Amino acid sequence: MPMDMRWLCSVRRFAIIGFVVVGAGADRAHAADFDEVVERYRAHIVEDIGQALAGARALRDCLATNDVEGAKKAWMAARGGWERSEVFTSGLVPELDEKIDAWPKATTGFHAIEAKLFGAGRTDVASETDALIADLAELDSKIRDMPLPPQDLLNGAARLAYEIGESKSDGGESRVSGTSLDDMRNNVSGIRQAYHTIFAAALAASDPALAATTESEIEALNALLAGPSLDAINSDRLRKSSEEFVVTLASAAPKINLQKPVLEDLSK
Repeated sequence: MPMDMRWLCSVRRFAIIGFVVVGAGADRAHAADFDEVVERYRAHIVEDIGQALAGARALRDCLATNDVEGAKKAWMAARGGWERSEVFTSGLVPELDEKIDAWPKATTGFHAIEAKLFGAGRTDVASETDALIADLAELDSKIRDMPLPPQDLLNGAARLAYEIGESKSDGGESRVSGTSLDDMRNNVSGIRQAYHTIFAAALAASDPALAATTESEIEALNALLAGPSLDAINSDRLRKSSEEFVVTLASAAPKINLQKPVLEDLSK
């Protein structure tokens, strides 16, 4: 999604404090250390994308019977699985990520359906839903055996955490459906899942104090999103917490033989 000026300023600030800006071909000499835990993580994301795909198929069934409320519930169910998966999607499958979750230029994917279904109560989104199902099915197939480099997953966790504070906290991307708060909660759930499954044990062995800090910062993000509505969220505190967490991940990376998170240009 497009960067605002705060993102540009923050990227410059993070560059000053030592973020490494490198391409996707970063040094992965130590990736083998993570092979077993990455496969455990794969099982989680297969389940999450499976949920998204099942929700999209249920959405199609509801559309066929003109069941608007059922279609909305199916869309939201699909959305939850997708949002937990964003740790890896934008970095490892960018073409599919763009088609499935394009925003704000919502001509395809979730948001194209959302605009008509939630915005106008229309069910004439069969073609968009079929395209979403096809893209999610392709992703479901890919993730079962595609490489999942730990470096890219760490980068993805940092990027997603920063998005929560910078672009999603000011209203979110699912404004028409009113699910932006759930989007962010599922994002944090996905970050927690990736961190606990892949990185937590290695960091705890290397630097227990930093591991404890990382855990507490994840829970702080989660607590800030526990309000009853998006309006009740303190966006300034959320932005600050998300930045702090990204900086902590940068500190943690060399402790587990990885490079500091890559903050790619998200304006693409």
